[in-house]
Parts: sequence; C-alpha cells; structure tokens
Amino acid sequence: MKHRWKYAVAAYAITISAAALAVEPDAAMLSNACAGCHGTYGGSAGPSMPSLAGHSKTAIVEAMKKFKSGERPSSIMGRLAKGYTDQQIELMGEYFSKQKIHFTNQKVDLAKAKRGAELQEEHCSRCHLDDGKEGKDDTPVMASQWLPYLQMQMELYQTGKRKMPERMAEKVKPLSPADIEALLHFYAGVNK
Repeated sequence: MKHRWKYAVAAYAITISAAALAVEPDAAMLSNACAGCHGTYGGSAGPSMPSLAGHSKTAIVEAMKKFKSGERPSSIMGRLAKGYTDQQIELMGEYFSKQKIHFTNQKVDLAKAKRGAELQEEHCSRCHLDDGKEGKDDTPVMASQWLPYLQMQMELYQTGKRKMPERMAEKVKPLSPADIEALLHFYAGVNK
C-alpha cells in the first residue's frame, strides 16, 4: 500500500510539472528577458542600448526579424532573436509598444539641439512624429534615446553596415555631418 501511494504521488508530480512546462510564457514574461540591457519596462539605463518603451509594435517586430535573419548587424541581438518564435516576437512588440516612453536627462549641446529641432521639423517630422516621441509604422521612437546609441546607429547607416531605409536616405543625403550631429543632440535632449 505504501509503495502504491508513493508511485501515485510521483506520477501526480510529473503530471503537474509537465502541465506547468506546457504553458506558453506571456508577453511580460518574455519581455523580462530584455530588461538586463533595455531596462525595466523597456527604459534603458545604459548609453549604448536603446529604450524600447513606446516604440510601435511594427518597429520592434521588424527589428527583431532583421536581427534574427542577420540583415541587421548586431553583437548580441542576432543570437538572442533566433531564440524566439515569430509569435513570441509579436507578443514582445505588443508589450513594449504599450509601455510609456522612457525619458532621460542627458547632457546635450543646447546649440546643436536647437539647430536639430529645426532640421527635425524640416526633414524628419513626417516619420518621427511629435519630436520623435512617436514612430510612424515601422519608424522607431527617437526622443530621449541615448546620444551614444544614436551616434553608433547613424555611423552604421553612413558606413553601409546597416541599410538605411530609402525614405530616410533621401532625407539624410543632403544633410552635412554637423546637421546630423545636431539632429542627434536634439533627439537625445527631448525629455518631456
């Protein structure tokens, strides 16, 4: 009798464990894995990592798929993205799109930022809406991203290591290096 009880308890425990493992992780659980680099709720605390909070779902999903395929260069994200299914990537995109934008208080050159505000209005405002606080469709949030991160990404675009979207390329082409730096200071300085 003792042995039957022991085996029954063991079989029950295995059944419960298998059921627990069969549950798909939800969006918040999946997104917790991103917190180490992109911050809690997608608000980055580090200058080389972008905040994900407030990006459109489309922007996040497309970026993750490009990391996964190798189309977008990365040191870590390509390997991480391969570990997620397309459905999980969709869930994470939805999760981060619903988080409030993360505003930083970083030091920027105010004269450059002022010039950048003019350039944003003239060249970038059709896609980077509301001073970059909102992205149109697949356009990422630019407002309050860390300046070093913005500079690294722009360098990847300009050296051809990252493919610049066509509509962006036509707007960036006539800008001087000083204009581009002014734009980046503007975006980094948006904090409300």
